[in-house]
Amino acid sequence: MTRVAFVLLPRLHLLDLAGPAQVFSTARDLGLDYELAYLGERGTVESAQGVPLTAERDWPELSPGDLVVVPGWRSPRLTAAPLSAAGLAWLRAHHERGGTVASVCSGAEALGRAGLLDGRRCTTHHELQDALAARYPAATVVRDVLYVVDERVVTSAGIASGIDLALHLVAARHGPAVAARVARSMVVYARRNGDEQQASAMLRHRAHVNDTVHRLQDLIDARFAEALKLADLAGAAGCSERTVTRLFTRATGLTPLRYQQMLRLERAEHLIGHGATVEAAARAVGFEDARMLRRLRARG
Repeated sequence: MTRVAFVLLPRLHLLDLAGPAQVFSTARDLGLDYELAYLGERGTVESAQGVPLTAERDWPELSPGDLVVVPGWRSPRLTAAPLSAAGLAWLRAHHERGGTVASVCSGAEALGRAGLLDGRRCTTHHELQDALAARYPAATVVRDVLYVVDERVVTSAGIASGIDLALHLVAARHGPAVAARVARSMVVYARRNGDEQQASAMLRHRAHVNDTVHRLQDLIDARFAEALKLADLAGAAGCSERTVTRLFTRATGLTPLRYQQMLRLERAEHLIGHGATVEAAARAVGFEDARMLRRLRARG
């Protein structure tokens, strides 16, 4: 039996905990031998969302095959991990015995305080990366990725990326087919690779306040594999083609065509990363052949 021990710290984010916990719970439902434990230095731990959680105060000595996960807590400026010296020593000892220690979001700070990030690659939420790098200069903070694995220290970005981290750990232990079964059972659209960006192309260009452009992006997002004409966008927006181009470029820094190509490229890269050929990925995202996809990939 593999034990997955979650370390519950005050004001932890529920999804940082619930996402990975659901992955391993679903794996157990599918017949894998997992036991989940919830540990804390207090018997009751208040979550950031106000839900109180019950924790075991007697922390067991785990075997090397067991896994420890530290969910993140509400920490807009990466506050020090609310974990005692004894708790940090317990994390460090588990790793020294050959165990795996993982974190979600600001949970990486606890791993840093335990000395587990020194000399290793790691990541965290994009809003906390600078602070983590400054606080632990012996670590190499990898920016804008979903998760990083380095010598049984596994760190992930914020919130929902904990699901990707947990699915990766299931795949590493039991194979990608088992992880895919877990993802399907959880209705997870796709299992993302660790080096995928934290913010998708659909989100990176949404920081503006132009309602017309947001509606146009909604249309392109939903139909990015189709041959959308500028006239179609103009009709949807109720303005001229020239106005569409001007508003879209001003709000996003991209033309509508370039935005659509970015969506296609991102989806194609995901398919290729999961075993599709360049030709098959190109067809799946709407290119007539692979030449345009190859040019976009080369352009970087």
